[in-house]
Amino acid sequence: METENTHPIYNKYTGKLYTLVCKAGEQEVNLAVESAVHAFHHVEFAPENRYAVLSKVSNLLKEQADEIARIIAEEGGKPITDAKLEVMRSANTFLLAAEEAKYLKGEMIPSHASPGIGKRFIYTIKKPIGVVCAITPFNFPLNLVTHKVAPALAAGNPIIIKPASDTSTVALKLCELLEAAGVPKGYVQCLVGEGSIVGEQLLHDQRIAYYTFTGSPGVGKHIKQSIGLRKATFELGSNSATIVHQDGNVEKAADKLAKMAFDHAGQKCISVQRIYVHSAVVESFMKAFLANVAKLKVGDPLDPETVVGPMISEKEAKRIEIWVNEAAEAGANILTGGLREGCVFQPTVITNVSKGMKVVDEEVFAPVVTVTTYETIEEAIRLVNDSKYGLQAGVYTSSLSLSYQLPYLLEVGGVIINDSCSFRADHMPYGGVKESGIGREGPAYAIQEMMETVTVVVNLED
Repeated sequence: METENTHPIYNKYTGKLYTLVCKAGEQEVNLAVESAVHAFHHVEFAPENRYAVLSKVSNLLKEQADEIARIIAEEGGKPITDAKLEVMRSANTFLLAAEEAKYLKGEMIPSHASPGIGKRFIYTIKKPIGVVCAITPFNFPLNLVTHKVAPALAAGNPIIIKPASDTSTVALKLCELLEAAGVPKGYVQCLVGEGSIVGEQLLHDQRIAYYTFTGSPGVGKHIKQSIGLRKATFELGSNSATIVHQDGNVEKAADKLAKMAFDHAGQKCISVQRIYVHSAVVESFMKAFLANVAKLKVGDPLDPETVVGPMISEKEAKRIEIWVNEAAEAGANILTGGLREGCVFQPTVITNVSKGMKVVDEEVFAPVVTVTTYETIEEAIRLVNDSKYGLQAGVYTSSLSLSYQLPYLLEVGGVIINDSCSFRADHMPYGGVKESGIGREGPAYAIQEMMETVTVVVNLED
């Protein structure tokens, strides 16, 4: 649907106008919800049809991967190589959700577990929860939309997408592919517009049954206050940490962490933001780590060699510039980087940091990483846990015993052994604790969140 109001989207590297997208208003939001509600109650979308549609979308994404990756690179500033990977991951996520649509099931409940209930047959069924609202961020403008759309449709729910306005072209493209794949009319809507207008109207529309949101803790708290007892999944902020223990592979850690701290300009929820290195190996680690950081190519996201592209806006680049300068004024050492040119912020490594500095306490969402030494693993655990966030943590160690113990001791939703905290496979349960969110994504897990469990009891004595 075309509207009179439009939102300009700019190429994040050149600053030139990329495209204009139509903005929704109150009328369009209401029509979208009405259409979704009507589809839920009156348009059949059987599991076998869901499988067929989602599988076809997966194929269409693969066929058009180059075109879609270029959209992501131009409107979002993501390096083209990573953008292509995002498209392929999205195709796989749709396929994973398609497979799950074939195996939706309840369970048998043993009646003999409770004495005195007579001859009763007890089981559960799963049914779609209703209209889903997905509010998505700019940093993975396709795959994070996919992680909400694919499970919602696999569960049989209509979904209304509110993408980040500045990277909404790719979400609209996805809707075109869904329509081409045969998704029933009314099952997918996409609304571009300000959160204060479109977002608020969606939050207060009681016809929406479920909300799935990826973004900041502040907005997550506001959504929860607005929707009341309606269900939701939130993937919120993080300042994810990785431990390099004295018995870990220092060379591999230095190589991997150098890339994952600055990949997509650090604009990932599980980007490596804090590194804790045992004092016995810190010298060798830093030598290899800084050498690897120096090799990272910074610049045009359309260049296949680029690892660090522009940030989403100059405003955000200026924000992290201020944070880094504040840390330096408070006694931190900037070993490399700290420089900004427009939207591009150079990969920055900081040491001698402490609590109270924003680069430690907050989510930097920028190409900035801090490195701190520790003496004992107990100290490292305390440092990782000393955060309001708890999404994922990485640990490099050769100790099987430590690998077993740490998931019980670290206050995070995921512990990655012998890899960085940035690892995510699209089929695994993904989410955090504390201010990093509630619920889990990953198609199989998100589908369960988006369905209602109904208990059925049949009295066999009548």
